[in-house]
Amino acid sequence: MQLAAKAVWVIERNLGSGLTLNGIAESCRVSPFHLAHAFGAATGQPAMSYVRSRRLSEAACKLADGAPDILEVAFDSGYASHEAFTRAFKEQFGTTPETVKRNRSTSSLALVPPLKLPEGPPVKLDEPEIVKGDAISVVGLAERHAFDAPHKIPAQWQRFMAIYSLIERKASEIPVGVSCNLDEDGTFEYVCGVEVARGCDVPNGLQKIAIPAQTYAVFQHLTHVAGIGNTYLAIWNSWLTDHNRTVANGPSIERHKKTFDPRTGEGGVEIWIPLAK
Repeated sequence: MQLAAKAVWVIERNLGSGLTLNGIAESCRVSPFHLAHAFGAATGQPAMSYVRSRRLSEAACKLADGAPDILEVAFDSGYASHEAFTRAFKEQFGTTPETVKRNRSTSSLALVPPLKLPEGPPVKLDEPEIVKGDAISVVGLAERHAFDAPHKIPAQWQRFMAIYSLIERKASEIPVGVSCNLDEDGTFEYVCGVEVARGCDVPNGLQKIAIPAQTYAVFQHLTHVAGIGNTYLAIWNSWLTDHNRTVANGPSIERHKKTFDPRTGEGGVEIWIPLAK
């Protein structure tokens, strides 16, 4: 796994918190000197410059979507004052936050999207465990993604965890990711969520998904989560066909292991793939 790809995952997953070069490097288990050189060589820009550009891009989207308070957006973006935020915003985009808020549009802005970096070579899978999963309900934040743009999912997790506490009657405290509702255009719905008890209310902006009882092949992804795409590649392109298994038409689930650390992306994830009978 490329070090810069790990750093991008850490940044996107923790974009709303107090990121520093030292903190990102610590999460990647390298020195700040090492990270600065690796990130610059891979992306052509300093790590903290990327952080600032991404935060301002997310701020611009919030303003265009109708955020009522510019100062609150400034605080969320890591700025201590309206003046400092406006100065950085204008330097980045050539216009003011007030203009974007008034026009309700980012169409004229050069927004900076999440970086997509190579994940590394395909992985060799250990044999999965075949288990019968109970029916569950998941409440979470749903967004649609293209298969060639999974690098946007860490930022979705960051947005979800900011409102995680609003969800009541959790059946488990460990979050889950659900992939479902594939369409003909090659996009799918990804839900950052948590299992809930029956009768749980759904906070505004979130949705509930009912997942029926199902037999799953449970694969272990034990390396950094930024490389989970390679594990999926091995599952979909090798393991299922090699073992003459048919996938059921239903959601697949990612379950964070108890050892998973959202700050670093280390600790492991289980991938539950539904199997047809």
